Amino acid sequence: MAVDILVGGAVAVAVSWVALLVGLLIVRPKGPLLSEALRILPDLVQLLRRLAGDATLPRGVRVRLGLLLTYLVIPIDLIPDFVPVLGYADDAIVVVAVLRSVVRRAGLGAVRRHWPGTEDGFVALCRLTGVRHAGSDRHTGDAGPG
Repeated sequence: MAVDILVGGAVAVAVSWVALLVGLLIVRPKGPLLSEALRILPDLVQLLRRLAGDATLPRGVRVRLGLLLTYLVIPIDLIPDFVPVLGYADDAIVVVAVLRSVVRRAGLGAVRRHWPGTEDGFVALCRLTGVRHAGSDRHTGDAGPG
C-alpha cells in the first residue's frame, strides 16, 4: 500500500514537471528574443521588484510578481542549469510569461514608469511581452516615434 502511494506520488511529480516543461517551451520567446530576454534579465529583476512594491497596482498583479520573485530567489529551477540552452533560459522564460500577464493587467504605463534600463532595453521588453511600443515618453528627451 505504501509503495503504491510513493509510486503514484512520484508519477504525479514527474507528469507535473513534464507539463511545466511543455508550458515553458510553448511560452518561450522565439528566435533572438530569448537572447534579448537574457540580456535584459538584470533590469527585468529590478523592474519586478519595483512593480511588486507599487501599491497602485492590482493586488493580483503584485501577488503574481511576489511569487515570481520568490521563484527567482529559490535555487531550485524547473529545468536544471546543466540542460543545454533551456537550463539557464527557464528563469527568463518564466519572467517573460509573467510579465506578459502583468502588462495585460496593469498596463504598459505602469511598466514604463518602473523600467530601470535603457530605451533599447524597454523596446526589447515590449517585443518580449508582445506589446507594441509606440515610442518613448520618458523624460530623457527622446522625441518618440520618428
